[in-house]
Amino acid sequence: MFPCVEDTAAILMRKTRLTETSLILTWLSASHGILKTVAKGARQPKSRFAGLLDLFFLCEIDFSRNRKSDLHALREVSLLDPHPGLRTDYQRLALAAYFVELIELVTEPEHSSPEIFDLMSRALAYLNRAPASLRGLLHFERELTHLLGIQDPEISAALALNRTYHRLPKARFSLLAALPSESAKLDASKPQGEAGV
Repeated sequence: MFPCVEDTAAILMRKTRLTETSLILTWLSASHGILKTVAKGARQPKSRFAGLLDLFFLCEIDFSRNRKSDLHALREVSLLDPHPGLRTDYQRLALAAYFVELIELVTEPEHSSPEIFDLMSRALAYLNRAPASLRGLLHFERELTHLLGIQDPEISAALALNRTYHRLPKARFSLLAALPSESAKLDASKPQGEAGV
């Protein structure tokens, strides 16, 4: 019996070396949430995946589900949007990486969350054409708390996330210091009085 092949739109979030020739790829997918696949032969020069597996690429992927493991077999990849604008600026990449860390913090593996996939897709499309900013970071955090049902008008989104998940990615601190702010009012959104925020 042949394995069933499934397909979904997905954003490549992480790449990890598995063997001399293969990679483990972590995707945020539209249909299956956070999903891990093995790309056999992806590190070979003439791999059929050559040029298709870079971070933050939006792709259509086909994979065969592994019934015994959470590592599924990647079959095909079609590139939909490489987001080339992200690679013009370190701060854009750093902010996109922070969004990935937040999503990994708040979502369970292989739990469908099309709304979070849509939020990440919109965030990458924005960073593809516009500079990273503190306003963008805070907007993403607010949208995420709204989708998770933990938004509280009395406190900042970061504080709501920290209270619920007991931490925030460490990258947030350096981003707060480095990202341009459009007004001093944005800095007031930084949560006060709790460690780790």
